[in-house]
Amino acid sequence: MAVARENRRFRVLDDDPVAPIRDAIDAVTRPTHEASGMPNEVYVDERFFAVERDRVMAGTWACIGFASDLPQNGYAKPVRFMGLPLVMIRNREGEINVFHNVCSHRGMELVQEETAVQGALRCPYHSWTYDLDGNLKGTPHIGGVGEHKVEGFDCTNHGLRSIRSAEWMDMIFINLSGDAPGFDEHIAPLEARWREFIGDDGFHLMRRVNMGGSLDIEVDCNWKLAVENYCEAYHLPWVHPSLNSYSRLEDHYTITLDGPFAGQGSRAYNLADVAGTRLPEFPAWPADRRRHAEYIAFFPNVLLGIQIDHAFALMLEPVSQGRTVEHLRAYYVGDEAARDEYASARRATLESWRVVFSEDIAAVEGMQLGRSSPAFSGGVFSPVMDIPTHHFHRWVAGRMAGPSHEGDEVSR
Repeated sequence: MAVARENRRFRVLDDDPVAPIRDAIDAVTRPTHEASGMPNEVYVDERFFAVERDRVMAGTWACIGFASDLPQNGYAKPVRFMGLPLVMIRNREGEINVFHNVCSHRGMELVQEETAVQGALRCPYHSWTYDLDGNLKGTPHIGGVGEHKVEGFDCTNHGLRSIRSAEWMDMIFINLSGDAPGFDEHIAPLEARWREFIGDDGFHLMRRVNMGGSLDIEVDCNWKLAVENYCEAYHLPWVHPSLNSYSRLEDHYTITLDGPFAGQGSRAYNLADVAGTRLPEFPAWPADRRRHAEYIAFFPNVLLGIQIDHAFALMLEPVSQGRTVEHLRAYYVGDEAARDEYASARRATLESWRVVFSEDIAAVEGMQLGRSSPAFSGGVFSPVMDIPTHHFHRWVAGRMAGPSHEGDEVSR
């Protein structure tokens, strides 16, 4: 896993929209049977979009894209992360780094579309150039026509601003503040749990295949509602009747881990028989748990699923306070799974998840509409069925309330 670091404190808003609803946020941290959910404002008020980025996201590890979307050395892809222009770059040696996507001269967006870079990155405004490690290399006419250097200006002080980043299971994560615990420590509870299914080598066996490997869905809801919905199986009989026909509500169990993880699992996963998706399997998967599958939200913005014959990662891209794009990537087991003979099984697997996530659209969009009602004020939780969702609410509430409250985010 590659990690790049930059220790800079991210901006905190002076005008704090959290202050008027602090009592409501504190109520989220009570025990599940007594707690209220997050108040409406954090779903519908556009001022909270910056709060979520600067408090909820910036101090932890958030996903911004996929390493496999940088298909070759010398490749750059611009992304927007909650309004911030960023760029992911795979350099000539294959290492991935993330930078603020702005030229150090006049703040022009540097990379405007994904591209294989021939030579250097060139600003379209005044043609300043950077190498793929972010170093400023060329400043044409900076000292006047034909004078490409000027006394007192040191290019080494004006490269692209890097962002601390890490790569895990094909996903690229950033820590905007630069001071979160190391990513290895951050992901350790989930890795330890899933090693029980896939062994020590399972994370390295996953392969993304272009055919049957990706899906993007736009939804008109706040990103948090997509996480909340994913955390629980309570809605299964009514929202996913086909899935519930073989993986029933009573076959599911709840999951909460220390830190930013919560979700649910099934003891009756059976897509291979239902949809005919026979695929290579994880060799270490326990024989007595062949029908088990787990679906865990990795806060803030990744939804993960693992089954005996594939895994998936869904990155939530918050576009605005009421709009989210879900980027799903499917991963199969080993090089064998990429063969043409498995193409139909891969397509069927991806289609099955397209159906499931499409069925969720009406639910999350309906909840977003409901957050505009003064008759709703955060709601309540089932003390049994909603434990993972409440775990997520407490995590968000702890980060939104500020450092003195963050210890509440994982206790119950």
